[in-house]
Amino acid sequence: MLTTAQVKNLQPPATGSKITYDGRGGVAGFGIRITAAGAKSFVLNYRVAGQERRLTIGSLSSWSVAQAREEARRLRRLIDQGEDPLAERIAEREAPTVKRLAERYVEEHLPKKRPGSARDDEAMLRGWILPALGNKKVAAVRPADFEALHATITKTGAKVRANRVVGLLSKMFSLAVKWEYRPDNPCRGAVERNAEVKRKRYLSVAEIARLSAALAEWPSQPAANAIRLLMLTGARRNEVCAAQWEQFDLVAGTWLKPGSTTKQKTDHYVPLSAPALQLLSEIRARSASGEEFVFPGRDGTGYLNVRATWEGVRKAAGLEDVHLHDLRHSFASVLVSSGASLPLIGALLGHSNPATTARYSHLFLDPLREAAERVGAVVTGNGIDAEVVPLDRRARR
Repeated sequence: MLTTAQVKNLQPPATGSKITYDGRGGVAGFGIRITAAGAKSFVLNYRVAGQERRLTIGSLSSWSVAQAREEARRLRRLIDQGEDPLAERIAEREAPTVKRLAERYVEEHLPKKRPGSARDDEAMLRGWILPALGNKKVAAVRPADFEALHATITKTGAKVRANRVVGLLSKMFSLAVKWEYRPDNPCRGAVERNAEVKRKRYLSVAEIARLSAALAEWPSQPAANAIRLLMLTGARRNEVCAAQWEQFDLVAGTWLKPGSTTKQKTDHYVPLSAPALQLLSEIRARSASGEEFVFPGRDGTGYLNVRATWEGVRKAAGLEDVHLHDLRHSFASVLVSSGASLPLIGALLGHSNPATTARYSHLFLDPLREAAERVGAVVTGNGIDAEVVPLDRRARR
């Protein structure tokens, strides 16, 4: 059997490596390997399904002879039960990391999402998920990892973003289960998400006028026109920026938003107002022949990004608390004030769920008050042409 003194006195070979085995009374296949450079490590040779395997237990600096021999005995018992310790180590070493899961998510799942949502997912992956979890094995990720990341993002003040990152991770790990990277989704129910308050910011008539004036003075009118179309249609940013001329019928006055660009992933027909048609007609008259996008990118490829323009325009208009998506809310508020019903508003905005449109129900307060006042005038006889309705039934006898 190998002894501590024998192991220490081993001399390195001229080239390659040399293994000295345990010998009589020791563990079959157990030995110590020494390289030409003098590095010593304990190994175990064994056979599985007729194939020779060699597993490295550890270096002499980390293991004593007795400890390494005991580990060799443990491994031998596993081998006798039909296990293959080396194969398990290889599988563990080659197990997918969160980075690999993210790469597959981008390759296979993102193409199914709307372009804007895909870009948002990629931003969350680059900004938060990969720096924090990218090198961890998918199988080793625990609920505490998600809680820690959520807390880190929340501390920056980005509470809603923290929730979105957790939502993305939950989807990724659901796919990890489908792709057999692990048997469960550790993100599901792992994090208490931050409370979210739906924004209820609507532009007043005066604010709309200030915004229109700022747009008129803006140096880049193509970007200004994209924001004007957002105001006139209530469409989402990506729907407008990625709009193609083939989607519009300027004679019939309609816009067909393809399902690939809408949140509901279904085609959505939108009637265009006279101002929207005039704007589009003017843009069309200035467009290059054969132009694909209504708002082409500045480099001549793809479509326009209006984020930078919006930041400048809203500052010039004194509307720094207004988000670009608030233009959509403002479109709905104008519809409400004109007496449009919630189903009609939902149809114009492309809502598939009535609950989504219901957020605007509180805006009906003024029209409802006006209607109630009208009834009150009729009942009391205070209206100019009101028909008096007696409240006492006996008065009608």
